[in-house]
Amino acid sequence: MPITKSAKKALRQSRKRARRNKIRKAEIKTLLKKSRKAIEAQKEDAKELVKKTVKKLDKAAQKGILKKNTVARKKSRLMKKAYAKG
Repeated sequence: MPITKSAKKALRQSRKRARRNKIRKAEIKTLLKKSRKAIEAQKEDAKELVKKTVKKLDKAAQKGILKKNTVARKKSRLMKKAYAKG
């Protein structure tokens, strides 16, 4: 455990950020799953869902939650599926 006051604060900040990032990652995973299912089912709202997912992915890359190449890969695969189905 941290001993100095600044180390204690750094740990608190780190844990708080980790929680926040975990929530955002879970949200992105959920959106990806929903988007894939919507594409497979050929729903009308699939394009909107994909658009929302891509926006969240870009924001995650911008904030440093996910690496930019990871985001690019996920977006690429999602868009490939979305436009292959029509």
